[in-house]
Amino acid sequence: MKSLDGPALVPELSVRDASVSTTFYTELLGFHIVYERQDEGFVYLSMGKASLMLEEVNGHWETGELVPPFGRGMNLQIMVDSIEPIFRRLKKEGVPLFREPFVSEYAAGAECFRQREFLVQDPDGYLLRFAQSL
Repeated sequence: MKSLDGPALVPELSVRDASVSTTFYTELLGFHIVYERQDEGFVYLSMGKASLMLEEVNGHWETGELVPPFGRGMNLQIMVDSIEPIFRRLKKEGVPLFREPFVSEYAAGAECFRQREFLVQDPDGYLLRFAQSL
């Protein structure tokens, strides 16, 4: 059996409708499909160095009742070269943002770094933070 090369950590998000979520992630956010198993409601997506998997709720992975919004308590930061194209597509389609673009400064030991970022929830409520380095 062949193994897949890729990131050491790839989040797999349980979704209510893989088709709806795949459309959101590909057409609005700019991810592309690496591979999918449509009969299982599964898709592996990537954008730049970011990868994630989507799978329709199937009873295999739930540790408790899934109640929207999913993913409460976490946000997934996705680093991109520029947040502008994603931001513009979401605005054009009328997708509400969780937080409009802003600039943050974060301490990293003795250094500080800045990034421009915004937050949006996917169709199941997962909080996505798109960020670009400044």
